[in-house]
Amino acid sequence: MAPARRGGPPDGGWGWMIVAGCFLVTICTRAVTRCISIFFVEFQAYFGQDYARTAWIHSIVDCATMLCAPLGSLISNHVSCQVGIMLGGLLASTGLILSSFATSLEHLYLSLGVLTGLGFALCYSPAIAMVGKYFNKRKALAYGIAMSGSGIGTFILAPVVQLLIEQFSWRGALLILGGFVLNLCVCGALMRPISLKEDCKTAPEFLEQNYVPETEKQDLKQMSLCSPWIKLWPHECLCYCSWKEYDFLLMPSFMVLAVSILFMAYGCSPLFVYLVPYALSVGVSHHQAAFLMSILGVIDIIGNVTFGWLTDRRCLKKHRYFCYLFAVGMDGLCCLFLPVLQSFPLLVPFSFTFGYFDGAYVTLIPVMTADVVGTSLLSSALGVVYFLHAIPYLVSPPVAGWLVDTTGSYTASFLLCGFSMIFSSALLWFARLAKKIKRTHLRSLTGNTALKQHIWTNGAIAYSVTAELDQRDVEVLAVDTNSYSNR
Repeated sequence: MAPARRGGPPDGGWGWMIVAGCFLVTICTRAVTRCISIFFVEFQAYFGQDYARTAWIHSIVDCATMLCAPLGSLISNHVSCQVGIMLGGLLASTGLILSSFATSLEHLYLSLGVLTGLGFALCYSPAIAMVGKYFNKRKALAYGIAMSGSGIGTFILAPVVQLLIEQFSWRGALLILGGFVLNLCVCGALMRPISLKEDCKTAPEFLEQNYVPETEKQDLKQMSLCSPWIKLWPHECLCYCSWKEYDFLLMPSFMVLAVSILFMAYGCSPLFVYLVPYALSVGVSHHQAAFLMSILGVIDIIGNVTFGWLTDRRCLKKHRYFCYLFAVGMDGLCCLFLPVLQSFPLLVPFSFTFGYFDGAYVTLIPVMTADVVGTSLLSSALGVVYFLHAIPYLVSPPVAGWLVDTTGSYTASFLLCGFSMIFSSALLWFARLAKKIKRTHLRSLTGNTALKQHIWTNGAIAYSVTAELDQRDVEVLAVDTNSYSNR
């Protein structure tokens, strides 16, 4: 483990190698997952199953990736980020190779769904969290570059996978992808750990706790939670420290973000599964349908990088929240218009628009999470955030497939996706509006009562309050007022 830094993140140096490693991780995980939709028609024809049953393959991959994200964070925090990513690469590669020998959909559910998804989970969230530890001032730009691997990977892999299927069948294509995913082990080797000052909480914070015996307090004064001597601490202390990694779950702002992510994840997942089948159903050729995925992927890159760069600018850095809302809402509107786009020339602009805003909000998810919980808890928080994607990713494609089987068209499926994403954006907007109203009311209340009383009881000092006061400020102000009155 690298020693703790006196300052903040280095914002460069080896951090750019971390960005490169995360870039490759997103190619090998998210881009490969998206390209599984190209196998959809092949699986359906080979096994003779309907849309809903075949869609479970993609759903289980996405669900396992997100459901096991906290496990990836746990291994990264307590063992090593390098070990976690290398282990994930081996598991994902094994799953893809075993899938090439599948004889039933159930076989694919286990190998391509569970095993490959578990491998991706051990790689994805730890790699993204490492970028957040190495960057602060240019965090959004670094995330934009790192997560653009999803777009560029889709752009390159979509036509390549289609070509592999035509040349070697779907079995050969999965076997080759299994070898390609082994590159995750190389990515893991690049993830050099770093320990920042804010990650190392000193023992005096815990000396007042009841679980620390009096005889050990003197020994703990010079120790840190990051010290190898932590093995000497009582079990209760270790349990307390483990809980502190997840105390952000009680933050109201994180709760609202979590609910919003549930609806956003439900809306975005089915489109990557059904864009190619939908294009084929309206008369688009196989190569043109794969090209739509490539367009979506390359524009996704532009959205990652440009939105990351723009939201790092001084004029927009304070408005990242609303930039995220705008991007999610625009993707929802794109889904609402998709059922009326029934030719290749009309589907191309859709791929441009949806791909750009998809890349935009994906870039801002870890940035917003870091703004809510802080850098020191980012790895654990990202594990929870991606865990919340699991159930929507599992349910939404089969539900969309059931709607297609029942109604005979894709309209209901795409409308449900669009309204879900718009609701996600609106929920965060109303939450911010309510918070602003509450702060305005609290500031006026504090300025009219507690602040005036404080100045009156201690007239020797004049106070000027220009920042907004939260509830804790009011409580501290009241305590000070009582103490001056007692004097």
